[in-house]
Order: sequence, then structure tokens, then C-alpha cells
Amino acid sequence: MVKAKNTSFDIAYRAGVSQSTVSRALRNSPLVNEETRLRVQAIAKELNYKVDKNASSLRTQRSGTIALLLFEDPTNDDSLINPFFMSMLGSITRACGNKGYDLLVSFQQMSHDWHADFEDTRKADGIILLGYGDYTDYEEKLVQLIEQETHFVRWGAEVKDLNVVSVGCDNFQGGYQLTEHVINNNRKKFAFLGGISTGSPEFLDRYLGHCKAQTDHDLVVNSQLQFDAISTEESGHNAALNLIKGGESFDAIMAASDLIAVGAMRALQEHNMRVPEDIAVFGFDDIPVASFTFPTLTTAKQDTMLAGELLVEKLLALVNGEEAKTELMATTLVVRQSCGSGN
Repeated sequence: MVKAKNTSFDIAYRAGVSQSTVSRALRNSPLVNEETRLRVQAIAKELNYKVDKNASSLRTQRSGTIALLLFEDPTNDDSLINPFFMSMLGSITRACGNKGYDLLVSFQQMSHDWHADFEDTRKADGIILLGYGDYTDYEEKLVQLIEQETHFVRWGAEVKDLNVVSVGCDNFQGGYQLTEHVINNNRKKFAFLGGISTGSPEFLDRYLGHCKAQTDHDLVVNSQLQFDAISTEESGHNAALNLIKGGESFDAIMAASDLIAVGAMRALQEHNMRVPEDIAVFGFDDIPVASFTFPTLTTAKQDTMLAGELLVEKLLALVNGEEAKTELMATTLVVRQSCGSGN
């Protein structure tokens, strides 16, 4: 005679709790205290109980999946993913697993109907957005998602005029802190490489913090030393070449990202300008390559581990009908050799 499969009711009986408590404990719901959750999970393991995800989805009308939409970036390899997002992708994957969710990763174009592609078809319960290219085009998609009542959160600067939940870093504070550090190392004439239009809100906030640090220390912000660049080494290299050709005097470069900084340092070296002896250079993001450049790169670290956890946590709150708010994380100054101090 074949033994009947154990059910959640068997676990509930053994644990002395309700069946609904068992269901919550097995999906790591914060509504169940840790002692009960661990006891229920231990009994489930002992009974070799597996959650029937298909049956669960039919009951709850949930897919148990989160969609992560990435936007293609120009890169030096075939990945088309900004290296900064690589570590965040790992963090989001772990956070989903800890919450009992699967993660569906997809490249997306602005022409797609993201709501219809994922939430309407029940492929996913909600969407996380990473990257956006030009924010001017991207904002139209946010409005569409809001109108469709899509559950979504995004990585990036705070959106002040739309009801959008964002997780990002305090770019203004990061730009200020970096620049102040370099000012304290006796640099006085700063160039900035990176776009500062409303289409690049994160770079713009970094630039504004950078400028505020200068004015607070009685330095003059020279607009002739700002050159647009997107977050690639090639763009940073070209922007730095234009800076050098411009003929204005400078003794420090703030790059809006580490990739821009790496390209800028190559351009300086090609023109026999020493880093940091002649020119201090600093970036933003603290991607892995920042600690392997020569000289190593001073930068602002964004906590990608915490960012991934917050994105998943806030999205699941929205999916469950709970409140979620935008959160900006502080950056951490990482001092290395490229500014004349550090290891």
C-alpha cells in the first residue's frame, strides 16, 4: 500500500499551530515569529514535505516570481550590463530566494508593455527596474505602469513628482563627500566628467554635491571644466581628451562613475599627466575594477547588498497591499591612491 503524502495539515498538527501559520512559516513570512517558523520548517523537512507551487499559485492568484527588467548599456564586452548592476543582480537573486520567490531576468526595450508582458500574464507578481538610459524616455514608462496599477519598484534617484517607490543612494551627499576629501588634499581646480541634464538625474545630483563642496570651501566652480560622458571607459576617455584639449587649468577630475574615471586616467597617461601627482582622479560606484586600476581609484561605494534586499522587500510589501516608501542609502568614501592618499 502506497503511503499518502504528508500535507500542511500534518505539519500543523505536529507543530501545534494552524494550517495558515504553516503556510506563512514555509514562505518565511514576517508575521510568524522565528521560533515557530524554525519549528515548522524543521517538521516539514523531517516529513519530506514540499510546497506545491502550482496549487499555491492557483489559490493565491500569485506566480511566486519577481521580474527583474534590465536595460542594455554600452559595454566593452557582450554582456550589455553595467558592471555596477552585476553585484546588485546577485544580491537581488539571494533576497528573492530568502523570501521563497523565483527571479525572472529579462532585457527590456522602451517599446514593450511591461505590465502586459509580466503582471497581466501572471508571469510575475511584480517588477524591479534596473537602469534606464535616458530618464526623459523612461519617465513615460513609469507613468504607464502607475496607470496600469503595476506593482513595481526601481533603482535610482528619487522621483519627486510621481508616486514611485525607489531605492537608491544619496548621490548629492556622495558627490559632496568625495569632493571635500580631495579639497582637503589641497586640490582647487576641479573638472567634472558626466552628463548633468535631467536625462541623467543621478549624475546631476553627484555634480550638484560636487559643486556645493567647492562653494562651501570658497572655490570657484568653472563650468568650462564640465564635459558630458556616459558610463563607459570609452566615453570617459573621450571626455578627458576634450578636457585636455580645452586648455583650461585643472588639478582634479571627478568622474560621475568609475568606468568614466578609468577612461579618463588612460587619457591623462597618454598625455604624460601623472595620477595623482599632477591630477587627482576620483569616481563613483566602487565597482570591482576600482581596486585594480593603476593607481587604485578613490570612489564612493554604494551598498549593493543592502540595495538588493531593499528592492525585494519593498516590492513584496506592495504586492501584499502594504505601504512602501522611497529610501536613499548613504554612500561610503573609499580612499585609494588616485587622489594622493590611501593604500
